[in-house]
Amino acid sequence: MLYGADYNPDQWPEEVWDDDVRLMREAGVNIVSLGIFAWSRIQPSEDVWDFAWLDTVIEKLHAGGIQVNLATATASPPPWVSATYPDTLPADESGASYWPGSRQHFAPSSPTYRRLAGELVRRIAERYVDHPAVVMWHVGNEFGCHLWMDFSDSARDAYRRWLTDRYTSIDALNEAWGTSFWSQRYGSFDEIFPPRLAPYSHNPSSMLDWRRFTSDMLLECYLMERAILLEAGATQPITTNFMGPFKPADYSAWAPHMDLIADDCYPDPTSPTRVRDAAFQRDLIRSLKPGVPWVLWEQATDAVNWRPANPGKKPGALMAETAQSIGRGADGIMFFQWRQSRAGSEKFHSAMLPHAGTDTRTWQAVTELGARLKALGELPAPGRDARVALVFDWESWWAVEERDHPVEVDYLAAVLEWYGALHSRGIQVDIIAPERVDDGYDLALAPVLYLLREEGATALTRFVDGGGTLLAGPFTDVVDGHDQFRPGGFVTQLRDVLGIRFEDFGALGGASVGGMGVGALSAAAAPAVRATAAFTVGGTPAEGRLVAESIHAVGADVVSHFETGAAAGRPALTRHRHGAGEAWYIATLPDTAGADAVVAALVESSGVRPVVAGLPADVEVARRGDLVTLINHGDDDVDIAIEGTDAETGAPVESVRLASQEAAFVLAPVVVAASGPLGLATASV
Repeated sequence: MLYGADYNPDQWPEEVWDDDVRLMREAGVNIVSLGIFAWSRIQPSEDVWDFAWLDTVIEKLHAGGIQVNLATATASPPPWVSATYPDTLPADESGASYWPGSRQHFAPSSPTYRRLAGELVRRIAERYVDHPAVVMWHVGNEFGCHLWMDFSDSARDAYRRWLTDRYTSIDALNEAWGTSFWSQRYGSFDEIFPPRLAPYSHNPSSMLDWRRFTSDMLLECYLMERAILLEAGATQPITTNFMGPFKPADYSAWAPHMDLIADDCYPDPTSPTRVRDAAFQRDLIRSLKPGVPWVLWEQATDAVNWRPANPGKKPGALMAETAQSIGRGADGIMFFQWRQSRAGSEKFHSAMLPHAGTDTRTWQAVTELGARLKALGELPAPGRDARVALVFDWESWWAVEERDHPVEVDYLAAVLEWYGALHSRGIQVDIIAPERVDDGYDLALAPVLYLLREEGATALTRFVDGGGTLLAGPFTDVVDGHDQFRPGGFVTQLRDVLGIRFEDFGALGGASVGGMGVGALSAAAAPAVRATAAFTVGGTPAEGRLVAESIHAVGADVVSHFETGAAAGRPALTRHRHGAGEAWYIATLPDTAGADAVVAALVESSGVRPVVAGLPADVEVARRGDLVTLINHGDDDVDIAIEGTDAETGAPVESVRLASQEAAFVLAPVVVAASGPLGLATASV
């Protein structure tokens, strides 16, 4: 297990560096991310380079047995860059420049920025590529975190080139974008600009391509730096830090270019859904690169500094959150940061070594955690442990949240609702693109899959034909890859599989559900009063939100009808046998009770089983290979019967007792179910 933090010695005098290494060893730290924001220290002016301090730090770490995840330092250009080269600065939607004084103040598509950043990376790589302390490369940092879109002239020029490469001819672009509408037809690529400030809605097809372009420009920056590292002879793993379900960057397209996936995760301790949301993020990250353990590069030891209010973690929560990462595939646990900053915007952000020193609850927690991670030793790689696939697609996310739809949909909130119903049952889930759904799964859920590519539709159809159980939700199979309707109406690709005919979206009146993200519903964005449509599933009363679609069963059985409002009497939930499997369709976004009832029916139908059955409500469970992780997020002690071996001590286990926020790691081999399809491993309870 890797264990450590971001280390910023350039913010501190050299006198503390030896003390840092000594305390790192005491805490069990074996790796640090070094130099992430050190560009101005390494290159204080264009023709001046200073590596002496970095040489010293790396040697001290190496002598102390601390490995280095060396950063390329390109995340925040020093002031001389923008002062000398203002074309490196990004611009907002009105075309006004963003200025230095913060971080990420660069236009990703700027040739000048890329030239200067490339030279920095080359010099760092050539100097340290063979240093025995350097075991990993940290490219950039949180690409796009603060600057979601750049509308500068550099972006304009790059966007035109990107579109030319994509469409070749302007006629093909006009067809793909449907530019005959509102007299938007272009005569050449030189007439196209980024979607800057406009009187009303931009063309939705152009906005979809703009988001693709934005994600691609950030990825190009990463790939440029990666290529320089490889040219210098780098053999260490190369990656960058993701941020979970981050809308601006299509991580599913980025993942193949990462040697391993790294992630930053900061659950909100005040959120009632923090456990679910963090588990979702960790499952998403694990699913991006199947079979390869990932690394948590950033989390907080206690309070952060960037929310409106920043309470600290519960006692023991650091262990619970770390165990959640390990159980869901992480082989490295790191923090932001090692030593708490004494100046700057993040000086109130917690760290492994707080300002209050080592006689603190935080220091005790991080040293205890380091000892436990060392005891765990080598862990089994995460494999195909999940029999359930939850479909998550960035392009569909981008398209469905564009303006001018029947209702405003919060895509992430809708997906999280379904994930929560699975998570609360202790069911292992992979979170993947529709094209990756295959016969390795028994059950697949595809909620709000608004933009469905042909390859995805083919995979879902093949999955059902082969015996799988599929659930599709409202706003699914509506548009093609250009955000245009297909001939023949809606749900055209999955119509035969689902056994339904789609007539209308049936938008419900009242406020839209929005503002949820990975967290809680925003009270300001979602007033308490909104129209719903009642229905019942398995005896459980439920409410549908946003839409009550008008669908007709054509071969499908109607499981539930809407009971109230204009939709009364119409199908709310259908089930259709197709090939060797079956496909369900729900014509609304259900509330929590409704999603839970539908998932209960799907689990029974598909034969999917939890990792461990019969757990208390506040106990979370996950499996990676033979390792079962159990976490008590509740306030009361719990006893759990599970047969296996304690992964930390090697002692045989028949039961575990977990206090609040405590975790257990048990080696429990997979058990094949006596009946039904192969389920998840089931330990005796």
